[in-house]
Amino acid sequence: MAKVLMNGNSAIGEAAIRAGCQCYFGYPITPQNELTEYMATHLSRRKGCVFIQAESEISAINMVYGASLVGVRAMTSSSSPGISLKQEGISYLAACELPAVIVNMSRGGPGLGSIAASQSDYFQATRGGGHGDYRTIVLSPSSVQELADLTQRAFDLADKYRIPVIILGDGMLGQMMEPVEFKHEAPEELPIRRGALRGAKRRPSKFIKTFTSNPTELEEINWSLYRRYQLIKKEETSYETFLVEDAELVVVAFGIAARIARGAIKNARTNGLKVGMLRPITLWPFPSAKVEELADRTKNFLVFEMNMGQMVEDVQLALQGKGEVFFYGRPGGVIPTPSEVFRVVSRLYYQKGLR
Repeated sequence: MAKVLMNGNSAIGEAAIRAGCQCYFGYPITPQNELTEYMATHLSRRKGCVFIQAESEISAINMVYGASLVGVRAMTSSSSPGISLKQEGISYLAACELPAVIVNMSRGGPGLGSIAASQSDYFQATRGGGHGDYRTIVLSPSSVQELADLTQRAFDLADKYRIPVIILGDGMLGQMMEPVEFKHEAPEELPIRRGALRGAKRRPSKFIKTFTSNPTELEEINWSLYRRYQLIKKEETSYETFLVEDAELVVVAFGIAARIARGAIKNARTNGLKVGMLRPITLWPFPSAKVEELADRTKNFLVFEMNMGQMVEDVQLALQGKGEVFFYGRPGGVIPTPSEVFRVVSRLYYQKGLR
């Protein structure tokens, strides 16, 4: 199929439809409104699909909960403060082992913040966000093409592990336009997910609930989820490396920040500095083993994020004291330039006596 020029938000919408999304529930918030608009316009081209602009973010996530209960592929999207309102519903989805896709095109915070792109929702996404012992798979795209590809992957992972999956983008990715190729055609019909509530004419009645007054029962539910999370860590961790083979300094960056860092690293290489990059694609599970492996080659790691250093903790945990971690970031929606990051990289490189 030929590539088409689309903004990131619209690319997610088209990819979701081609992934077999049957229900979309959302509420307007900048900078992800193009996704809601795209689904309102195009989801109806598939028979039996539903688009609803809910009265609130809380309503939207609970509509996803209901749609997932009956076995269809469902999704919602929002931006930072809107995702905060969805957290209770996401916890309920996790407790009931219900698949769903949640898109966060994040913006500056805390509070209402700004509509500028930011990466300050890393903690919220990777630590569960809501109450209770649960995790969500978190995918971090860095291009419009990857937004499309990871949307398909998000639906597949959600169904495979019966878990909510978060696509953590940002306002810049959502608004930028790039050529994108869609690699999947919408299925004619998806099989009904096992365990879906579709009536009880040929079986006993079944209840799906999150409450139990029996602590032992709830403990086993938590251990069951934990075992699944361990399997996800083993099977689904993904990342990209760039020029790390001989790197004396490794930049760790995700999403749009990795795009910025790549330009800085190319400049560094031109100037004779051996700098490489590790880009986590799954923020959870985090590629801890790869970080630890890189520590066999270098002890110097620079975490670059558009926040106040939230991924630093995961890099430090992965290294287990085997390397030194430095940080550079810009919070509040300020967008650093490749030249700015190059200056930081160069200064650190010389300070550490790497040249």
